[in-house]
Amino acid sequence: MREIVLDTETTGFDPESGDRIVEIGAVELWNHVATGETYHVYINPERSMPDEAFGVHGIGPDLLENQRPPEKGEVTLKDKPVFAKVGQGFLDFVRDSRLVIHNASFDMKFLNAELRWMGLPTLPMDQALDTLAIARKRFPGSPASLDALCRRFNIDNTNRVLHGALLDSEILAEVYLELIGGRQPDFGLSTSAAAASGGGEDWRPTARPTALPSKITAEERAAHDAFVEKLGENALWTRA
Repeated sequence: MREIVLDTETTGFDPESGDRIVEIGAVELWNHVATGETYHVYINPERSMPDEAFGVHGIGPDLLENQRPPEKGEVTLKDKPVFAKVGQGFLDFVRDSRLVIHNASFDMKFLNAELRWMGLPTLPMDQALDTLAIARKRFPGSPASLDALCRRFNIDNTNRVLHGALLDSEILAEVYLELIGGRQPDFGLSTSAAAASGGGEDWRPTARPTALPSKITAEERAAHDAFVEKLGENALWTRA
């Protein structure tokens, strides 16, 4: 099963008020195991950003002319593509896979607004799985932010000084696997074995075509036979 763990960064809270997406980050899981495939893009929102957004998203404020240059760790958006240039590529990456998102209604609202403005197909809400809702159901009354869940599951998020969509999606992937029962709940056996055998999701283990060679030496076998002989004809090893 293919899943995409996804996060966005935006200029604000409401696309209908003119706010736009400035960053998308996503990681691919296959049968709950990270494949190493990622999607990451910065986007020019074609509008100014409020001062409080700078540094929170790790995005520099030099989007407009006559503003200070970006500080270390910040990213300028002036030279980044607009959403119209990346929308189809984003859809091609996620396809019909389940989207694992923390507070899914927020990200889906922005993604679908941007897609709709382009005349592209929007993403159905039932394609998204909301980890915030899962966390609140599992731990009612407890903090359910991404940082709080990292503390609960002892997940290292020390690099999360500035929010970034790709980093947050990587951290969310670890949180998600804990929420559903532990990291790599199938211990990666199904994926690694299937890959080795060329099989897919329906792969099942089968008997070895050739038995493994014995690791017992001739001396050990002789000593065992001598021991069994002393036990008499009722010894377990002599029964048919």
